[in-house]
Amino acid sequence: MKKSKASKSAHPQQQNGHALPFKFSKLLDPEASWDKDQLGDVLHWIRQGVGLVCGLLWGAVPLLGAKWIVVFLMVSSSIIYGYYAHILKIDDEEFGGHGALLQEGLFASFSLFLLAWILVYSLAHF
Repeated sequence: MKKSKASKSAHPQQQNGHALPFKFSKLLDPEASWDKDQLGDVLHWIRQGVGLVCGLLWGAVPLLGAKWIVVFLMVSSSIIYGYYAHILKIDDEEFGGHGALLQEGLFASFSLFLLAWILVYSLAHF
């Protein structure tokens, strides 16, 4: 039995019980609509990438001291803020305010940053 066209369009987010694939063009589109979970996931993974890159760079250079931890937190938060405020141009109040968006993925990213920094520094310089 074939499904009608109306029943297919009733659930555009699902196809055979699975969510449709994420379109990367949405990442830079200020006109795209975001729900809280999608935006949180994107911010989380951007922050993970920043944490990994900064950890590898900090360990390879080699940088030492707590001031570089503060620099990482400022760089990471600035990138996240710039992404959602200037590239996506979303209203932060719809997603819980600046605090909620800036905290998304922060602890996991900080942990990944420290892990990469310590491992690369220890392996490359000892």
